[in-house]
Amino acid sequence: MADRLILVGRVAGAFGVRGEVRITSYTAEPAALLDYKTLQREDGSPGLTLTSGRPAKGGLVVRATEVETREQAEALRGLKLFIPREALPEPEEDEFYVTDLIGLDVVTTEGEALGKVRTVHDFGAGDLLEIQPPTGASWWLPFTREAVPEVRIAEGKVIAVRPEETE
Repeated sequence: MADRLILVGRVAGAFGVRGEVRITSYTAEPAALLDYKTLQREDGSPGLTLTSGRPAKGGLVVRATEVETREQAEALRGLKLFIPREALPEPEEDEFYVTDLIGLDVVTTEGEALGKVRTVHDFGAGDLLEIQPPTGASWWLPFTREAVPEVRIAEGKVIAVRPEETE
């Protein structure tokens, strides 16, 4: 987990004519990106070093040391921006980051192994856990209290109710 990168934003394009960059933020508070300052590319290489910014619809308008012109800002459109997982503050007791679920064992309330959490997605109707069983195709589990009554990060497991059991 030490080298895991977390997607926190995406360059949406240029803003104005002086090299400002529009960033769509994926953080709860868009301005949090300014606290991280150095944002990386998906491969871990430097992406943007933010020097200042202000809230804008759907994210931020920022200045970055790597961008001086509108053309440079526009050329970055679509660039995904990441931070290292360890840059996030530690969650409160009984809280966790969704990214920390990836790789955890998924077991039933009786302890039967169902697989591992492969990914977590939100397609607009709430989070879904993609579960990869030991063999066969992966399947989706709604990340609700009914389907996932317990998350035990310290034990490395998610307690789940089989979908057919919740109907």
